Amino acid sequence: MLRLSLMFFVVAIVAALFGFGGIAAASTEIAQFIFFIFVALLVVSLIFGAIDRRSGLK
Repeated sequence: MLRLSLMFFVVAIVAALFGFGGIAAASTEIAQFIFFIFVALLVVSLIFGAIDRRSGLK
C-alpha cells in the first residue's frame, strides 16, 4: 500500500512539472489518502502487537 502511495506521489510530481495542475492535485489527494490509511493500519498493528505481547507474558 505504501508503494501505491509513492507511485501516486511520483505521478503528482511529474504532472506538476509538466503543468497538469488537475492531474497533479488529484494524484496528490489520492497519495495522501492512501498514506493516511497506511499510517492508521500501522498504529492499529502496533497496538494489537503490544496487547498480544502483554497477554503472552501471563
